[in-house]
Amino acid sequence: MKYKVLHKQVFSVGHFAIVPIRFEDRMAIMKWRNEQIYHLRQNKPLTAEDQENYFNQVVGSLFEQEFPNQILFSFLEHGVCIGYGGLVHLNWIDKNAEISFIMDTSLEKERFHEIWSVYLGLIEQVAFQDLNLHKIYTYAFDLRPHLYEVLESTGFQKEAVLKDHCFFENKFKDVVIHAKYKSKLELRKANSSDVNITFDWASNEVVRKYALTKNKIEFESHKLWFNAKIIDPKVYYYIAMVDEQPVGSIRFDQVDREAVISYLIDPKFHGNGFGKKIVKEGIEHFRMDSQNYAIVGIVENENKASLKIFRDLSFKEEFLNENTIKFKLL
Repeated sequence: MKYKVLHKQVFSVGHFAIVPIRFEDRMAIMKWRNEQIYHLRQNKPLTAEDQENYFNQVVGSLFEQEFPNQILFSFLEHGVCIGYGGLVHLNWIDKNAEISFIMDTSLEKERFHEIWSVYLGLIEQVAFQDLNLHKIYTYAFDLRPHLYEVLESTGFQKEAVLKDHCFFENKFKDVVIHAKYKSKLELRKANSSDVNITFDWASNEVVRKYALTKNKIEFESHKLWFNAKIIDPKVYYYIAMVDEQPVGSIRFDQVDREAVISYLIDPKFHGNGFGKKIVKEGIEHFRMDSQNYAIVGIVENENKASLKIFRDLSFKEEFLNENTIKFKLL
């Protein structure tokens, strides 16, 4: 099945993907919901009949609607459903939606942070890139503080606490709302008119300090290099824009089955949090353009800001030598 409202149906990263909710996953979803009823807005266990009726009468009607009130996905790992969720309470006028997600209960103990982080990255692609929403948020009973850690590590901010808003095990509990807004930072493809500003950035002494190659750059050699990069089919080169002003760049060079990241922020904009945003947005854009590559970052130990960014984005790491770490995202 396909959602009429979406331009793209499958969103993936590495061996994970979200696809329009599959009828075949309905009984697994029912099982997980019943096991995790304590944190859901569900007042009794579901029956097989309930689930059949819901999929036939509610879910089945979502695919052809111009403005559905929810868009649901099966969350797959290597093609196997290990969770489900989507955007619910969709408000098409105010351009916002609540995030919904549960995973296979057996995976929660060991893989909660990993799976939630991947899912949030994928659902953001749906919300911000495909549907052009302004805001997404979570509405969570104050029962799982480890969820807040995942949300805040992926850029969500605690926006509100509704005091004593739900009744659980004979006690009133708060509801905590975390939200994320569409970034003002946008990426566009680099073009020949960017040669001067990219030279200014690359030759800046602050930027050179953390570059893997620290040799002085001459304009003519940069111009030749830059013009070759922007026409190379194995290079994806983006300029980051904020309010129509360029603030940095990110590049992906495809080598074998890896795409090596190089990014920088205009020193004038250091300290504004653009580093993590440009890497995250860059990965999402690259995945839209070219999916089947592991993404790699090479970082020197002294570059603390980049180390934190790659770790926050759940890259796996290995030491190349005593001064350099290789980060990898499948």
